[in-house]
Amino acid sequence: MIGVFVQGRDAREIVEAIVRAESLGIPAAWLTLGGVAADSPTVLAAAAVQTRSIKLGTSIIPTWPRHPIAIAQQAVALAALAPGRFRLGIGPSHQPAMERTFGVRWRSPLGQLREYLQVLTALLHGGSVDFVGKHVTARARLASPVDVPVMASALRRASFLACGELADAAISWVCPWDYLRATALPALKEGAARAARPTPPLIAHVPVCVHENVDEVTQAAREQVGFYARVPFYAAMYGDAGFADAPQGVSEALVDALVVHGDEATVVSRLRAILAEGAGEVIAHPILAGDDRQESLTRALNAVARANAR
Repeated sequence: MIGVFVQGRDAREIVEAIVRAESLGIPAAWLTLGGVAADSPTVLAAAAVQTRSIKLGTSIIPTWPRHPIAIAQQAVALAALAPGRFRLGIGPSHQPAMERTFGVRWRSPLGQLREYLQVLTALLHGGSVDFVGKHVTARARLASPVDVPVMASALRRASFLACGELADAAISWVCPWDYLRATALPALKEGAARAARPTPPLIAHVPVCVHENVDEVTQAAREQVGFYARVPFYAAMYGDAGFADAPQGVSEALVDALVVHGDEATVVSRLRAILAEGAGEVIAHPILAGDDRQESLTRALNAVARANAR
């Protein structure tokens, strides 16, 4: 399955974009959440009642500003509005954004994420939780378990190991596919083996640009996702992937490793190949290039829809 990362200027525009994606036959839509942008679970609730089949996911809800029980309450509501369609993705986000915006003391992010996963899976999958950890205390009971997979963000080997052990899936973000294939997939398998459980899928975030002017693709990628390379955790991941100089400037080589680009047939073929090479699912992130950005988005959505068709 190949879904799409949806963006918009406000909540209404995002909901309209999700409805459009469903009309094109795209099977999944994903929203992120940062700063004071529209709250993604709230937006997905609005989209849920205007759609019938498209799956709706958060990639991700940051853990620091919300207690896991509060996240579970939102998941319960969305599960009722979109039965079998909502997927919950959580993650610790990054120190600068969390501390500057929310004033939290951001520490031991992987340890905190592990506790959130334990609380949310116990409550949503099992119906109750009684947990006291280093980062969170949670005691709650539901009328019955809820059909919502609990997924988590991952960038480096340790977080993929944790997802293999505890999560229903790992969600990457702006990671080169070759790095995910070499590092993430084995780590997920190893983490699952440690916990004696099946290996959860990797949901691979993949920037996509249906555009044949390589210089314009490179410039668009630098503008739209290049800033991640200056964030410490992403910079470390790029170092692991062989691009240690990424914080000094996103090179053409990194763009080529990161962004699936070319004509529609090339993009469709590459997206299908990523699934065949081990990704459990893809989040296609449209990179808009050229003078007509709306047309660029349309090309990307059409490619994603075609890649799903059989």
